[in-house]
Amino acid sequence: MIWLAWRQFRAAALMTAAALGVLAAFLAAGRTSLLDQYERGLALCEQGGTCEHFLDRFFDDYQTPFVGVTAVALALPALVGIFWGAPLVTRELEAGTHLLVWSQSITRTRWLAVKLALVGAAAAVTGGLGGLLASWWATALDRAAVGFPLMGPLVFAGRGIAPIGYAAFAFALGVTVGLLVRRPLPAMAVTLVLFTAVQIGMPLLVRPHLLAPVHGTFPLSPANVDQLMRGPDGAVVVVADGRVPGDPGAWTLSSRIVGPSGFVSVAEPPPGGAVIPVATDSGPCSPRTPVEGPPEQGRDLCLDEANRLGYRQDVTYQPSSRFWALQWYESGIYAALTLGLMGLCLWLVRRRQF
Repeated sequence: MIWLAWRQFRAAALMTAAALGVLAAFLAAGRTSLLDQYERGLALCEQGGTCEHFLDRFFDDYQTPFVGVTAVALALPALVGIFWGAPLVTRELEAGTHLLVWSQSITRTRWLAVKLALVGAAAAVTGGLGGLLASWWATALDRAAVGFPLMGPLVFAGRGIAPIGYAAFAFALGVTVGLLVRRPLPAMAVTLVLFTAVQIGMPLLVRPHLLAPVHGTFPLSPANVDQLMRGPDGAVVVVADGRVPGDPGAWTLSSRIVGPSGFVSVAEPPPGGAVIPVATDSGPCSPRTPVEGPPEQGRDLCLDEANRLGYRQDVTYQPSSRFWALQWYESGIYAALTLGLMGLCLWLVRRRQF
């Protein structure tokens, strides 16, 4: 039975292995120069105190391949579910070969169990290799990424061990849908829709609550302020971008600006912004001390004035130090879902009439 399962699966396995090999060679070719550029630039910026600007420029240079590699790691589990899971049984049902296969001395339950074990293990390995390659290549970029924090929903799902659980779950989901739908193309479409829904629901509904979020209050500074503009009636508009000072890889769940008496309510500024009643006719935020664009010293002085008046950034977040803890928790959830779906598949193939 193992030999038969391998014979049926080997073409897809070899094709996937070849594609991952090409991807690994491509990433390895550019990783050394990427790391050298990062280490040299970091050493120079630490001497001049301009690391924030260096990291911004460094990530901008590699943003397109960074997004591309992350997208591959995210898409790989879905492809496994669509092309390996959904056709596993429906291919036999559509061709009618199940009538021959299930009439042999091997029971249909054992037939499916061997296929689930062999192809399911290959699915988990494939997802793990995709996540491993993405994590290995993007080591430096994950430290410098602006707008794509390591703990953020998109990057987190393409790093570490989580893709192993995603791929195994997608495969089991595809097999289950195939047993219920019994037609390859509809099963593939339904698998994609359901897997996408689960992947969207996990960071929205489950992951933020696996560990109690951290709440912090931070002074306003260039590390967490995206825009600083003059507003109406002698005030300045401060827009916090949600970054957590000192932890650029953190996942911000909520961010707002609070004043001495609590939350600063606003009507017009962008999300995360607030109108702060700071004098603009004189003092650090006056036109004689520019608050946007160079010189940056004027911006810093205006933020210092807002801090002196008691304004702060109030953030709820998951710190990057919890990356591996959340990876293990989430992988455990997907492992439980995978085992549950595989058990359902074995029950369906034994009880239902095909």
